[in-house]
Amino acid sequence: MANTSASKAAAGSASSFSYLPQPGAQSYDKDLIRKLQKARKLRGQTYQPRTRHLQPDGWAKYTNRLLLESSPYLLQHAHNPVNWYPWGDEAFETARQNNRPVFLSVGYATCHWCHVMEEESFEDEEIARYLNENFICVKVDREERPDIDSIYMTAVQALTGRGGWPMSVWLTPERKPFYGGTYFPPRDGDRGAGIGFLTILEKLNQSFHAPDRRVENAGLQITEAIQKIMETKPGRQVPGKEILQNAATYYRQSYDRQFGGLAGAPKFPSSLPVRFLLRYYRQAPDKIKQDKSTPVKSTNDKNILEMIENSLAKMSGGGMYDHVGGGFHRYSTDAQWLVPHFEKMLYDNALLAVAYLEAWQATRNDEFKRVVKEILKYVSRDMTSPDGAFYSATDADSLTPEGHMEEGWYFTWTPEELDAVLGKDRAKIIDKYYCVGTAPNFEGRHILHTEKTADETAAALHITNKELIAVVDESRELLYAERNKRPVPLRDEKILTSWNALMISAYARAGFSLNDPDYIDQAVGAANFIMEHLYIDNRLYRSYKDNKARHNAYLDDYAFLIAALIDLYEATHDIAWLEKALELDDVLKKFYEDKEAGGFFMTSTDHENLIAREKPYYDSAIPSGNAVAALNLLRLHAFTTDYRYKQRAEKTLKSFSERLNANPAALSEMLLAIDYLLDDPKEIILITPAGKPEAGDFLMKEFRNHFIPNRILVKTDETQAAEHAQIIPLAGGKKAINGKATAYVCENGTCALPKNDLEGFAAQLAP
Repeated sequence: MANTSASKAAAGSASSFSYLPQPGAQSYDKDLIRKLQKARKLRGQTYQPRTRHLQPDGWAKYTNRLLLESSPYLLQHAHNPVNWYPWGDEAFETARQNNRPVFLSVGYATCHWCHVMEEESFEDEEIARYLNENFICVKVDREERPDIDSIYMTAVQALTGRGGWPMSVWLTPERKPFYGGTYFPPRDGDRGAGIGFLTILEKLNQSFHAPDRRVENAGLQITEAIQKIMETKPGRQVPGKEILQNAATYYRQSYDRQFGGLAGAPKFPSSLPVRFLLRYYRQAPDKIKQDKSTPVKSTNDKNILEMIENSLAKMSGGGMYDHVGGGFHRYSTDAQWLVPHFEKMLYDNALLAVAYLEAWQATRNDEFKRVVKEILKYVSRDMTSPDGAFYSATDADSLTPEGHMEEGWYFTWTPEELDAVLGKDRAKIIDKYYCVGTAPNFEGRHILHTEKTADETAAALHITNKELIAVVDESRELLYAERNKRPVPLRDEKILTSWNALMISAYARAGFSLNDPDYIDQAVGAANFIMEHLYIDNRLYRSYKDNKARHNAYLDDYAFLIAALIDLYEATHDIAWLEKALELDDVLKKFYEDKEAGGFFMTSTDHENLIAREKPYYDSAIPSGNAVAALNLLRLHAFTTDYRYKQRAEKTLKSFSERLNANPAALSEMLLAIDYLLDDPKEIILITPAGKPEAGDFLMKEFRNHFIPNRILVKTDETQAAEHAQIIPLAGGKKAINGKATAYVCENGTCALPKNDLEGFAAQLAP
């Protein structure tokens, strides 16, 4: 990672900008220099150039066009000696005019190996000179431009069989890829590589200018391959229950019985779709109905429940979970969830909060509820902007006392550090609980993790469980306070619509299920921010930073936000959120939907024209936008009874039926929509007497005792029922019988007898 001299940078005047061309690059024109000078001034005294190339006054020796951008990732590279361009017509037109290939580098702000390649290659003046003399260099933040990232990652995977970041791709001036990879060591022999980055650059430059048109032909072939890979062929039928069974069979066969999750390493939490498995377990045949506080169990799929519970327990007990600050790191580098890649992503924590919440609802295991609350505490404390929106991520690397950037140092401990913070008596308990033995487990330090239950550890220490938990809770706060005295990892403070939407859903669902109004308030605050700052002239934007919304929104921005607004409606019972969800779906339908074949494109009809227009279907670290959009449509159909929503959902699912048949596990989020479609979702209408919303609390409390994933919930009083009925016809004409809150439980628009007693209501909620 590039070094930063904070003291020197602070000494530099905001107006002391001086421009020096990058090695091998032509000088900028006066207009661009003026723009850079203005950008330098606007960044102010606190701005610190991230580079080892500094002038005596602390300002950077080199500055490129990325200083004009707002992306934290692009700004990290604004002072490399590489003459970077942002993605855009200027870069490719310059490449065409100069007959040069384009070097495209894609990454993100908290990417460890992106930092490594920056320090080794992009901060190296010899390598920068060769790049500047022979290529046009373009930087892209994959989180702001997932369309570019997806297209060229498809190329890299087709060429190499693998992918990752930093992504390095070489393009023709027509934007066609002809070679690609990920991280490259700088020179031959570095890190054991036979060929280094500089040699690759030389060979590719020679190939580009070869007279045999090999690069042009390769670009055409790879572009055609990308377009073919991204094609979808719609099927004739909506996928059936066999898709769910095939997926469940795959997860059974691939399950790691010892450590949970899927067998092998590295381990990603998203690789085992807990929410699908919970639904499959619930829908499995031969269910035995228990009393209202006991989970529904199946006689023939107990192994599914064991997979869920063991995986969640092992994940939250391992080092991938931050036992001091809460929240999950990106993934585990090993099979037992012990050594993580230490960056933290907003989307991971949003998705895991919902997964643990649903697991708690289904099992009533309070350890799962604890994890949910700790994740949300972490996000509230460390990842929430003053305006109520959520930041994107934090880095894996942090500064050591010796001034070096090292991965994981901030999060790890030595026994001596624990003794100093906690005292020897308390530290003895914590060492036992978090498995801090004599042998370090990461770079001479210890990753805190648990291998035994609290009851087992308490018994080994000859104390009660209550005493142990009291010491653990107290110690975590002490360790968190001490840890924050260390230089904290970089935080990417851009606001992304789709990632915020995932976290809004997490807070809204947790607020409702745990009956916590503070969580709901936080969800409302973030949703208000998105609608006020990123929804402009009836169109969403992708990213917000430096008081400005940027980039046309993508499918997942719309789909995830629509889902979040539906969740907010069910949590707040404010019909305005459902109205806004319907409004956003109209935009999605107009600009993104494939009217002929079904499904949704990643980009809108008025988006930049790229070499391919993707219709995403497989899940990555986040669910596919098409999967979430399909489930949204089914939920909106249940609310509105407008069959056109269901038709669009079925058409979407048909459009991916071949992919689902071939590999249902790759589309695991779409299985939730299929499960919803094949079920008879419950339509629950709670009507309270006029002006007495609290009268329905006893029914709501009962409702929270049940795990009913496929349902809609409407709660209103008699005076507002007519307003709700304009959108939700099922709410029309329903009364609070005998002046008492009354529940109407319906399926497919047909309602059972109204109930205002707990026993009768509970019986109707049972599967």
